[in-house]
Amino acid sequence: MVAFFIQLFLFNSDGKYISPFHDIPMYADEAQNIFHMVVEVPRWTNAKMEIATKDPLNPIKQDVKKGNLRYVANVFPHKGYIWNYGAIPQTWEDPGHKDNDTGCCGDNDPIDVCEIGNKVCCRGDVIKVKVLGVLAMIDEGETDWKVIAINVDDPEAKDLNNISDVKRLKPGYLEATVDWFRRYKVPDGKPENQFAFNGEFKDKDFATETIKATHGFWKALISQQTNAGELNCKNTCVSEGDSPFCCSADEAKAVVDRVRTLFLLSINLFTVLLIVYTDD
Repeated sequence: MVAFFIQLFLFNSDGKYISPFHDIPMYADEAQNIFHMVVEVPRWTNAKMEIATKDPLNPIKQDVKKGNLRYVANVFPHKGYIWNYGAIPQTWEDPGHKDNDTGCCGDNDPIDVCEIGNKVCCRGDVIKVKVLGVLAMIDEGETDWKVIAINVDDPEAKDLNNISDVKRLKPGYLEATVDWFRRYKVPDGKPENQFAFNGEFKDKDFATETIKATHGFWKALISQQTNAGELNCKNTCVSEGDSPFCCSADEAKAVVDRVRTLFLLSINLFTVLLIVYTDD
């Protein structure tokens, strides 16, 4: 079987390729605590797509394990992801920092967001979200925060201002969220995930402070105060010209062109193999 690794690169309004991890500002409106969210997985879909933090320009692509593309199972009664799922740019859960509340270090990724509005977003969308609360999941011994948020353009956004509003106006949704995160890896033979705070959601203020903390970790990362390890911090908008992370527009285009060429070659190879197999 041939697996095609489709990669989604993002570009800005000037047509310049950017990193969704580093180049998109965390804040859409700092005064109002409105954040940007990069949509990785549209609601009801199953492909485990994510920002590729170790690849140049950090495209969105499907996670792979043991050579196989990863999908989340439909864990009854849920179908795929039950929210639009993604990440807040310019955040990072530092694997070298032990959280005082969870007792565990970060998972080495941008902070995750579950957007609970009515619209099914598209992969790669960058939307503005209002933060409502956060769930502290412990995933294989690592802190993996799950921010609950809503698109500011959603019709329900004006009525949802804190996690208590979600409990009141969307009964059962938070319970379903905990159930989903608890059990979604069980079909793969893994144990149930655990949670800090006995699985209780923390409120908007706690969530906002948590996001700000991960932004601080990202700042240390991008300024080389923290060792990046295998993370790829190349960016086109944030670093100054003397930074090893600075990537020119031409260099960024070359990265995308190289990936495009490899993808087209793999398609051609697959076509040849298919013709040979059919002839046999």
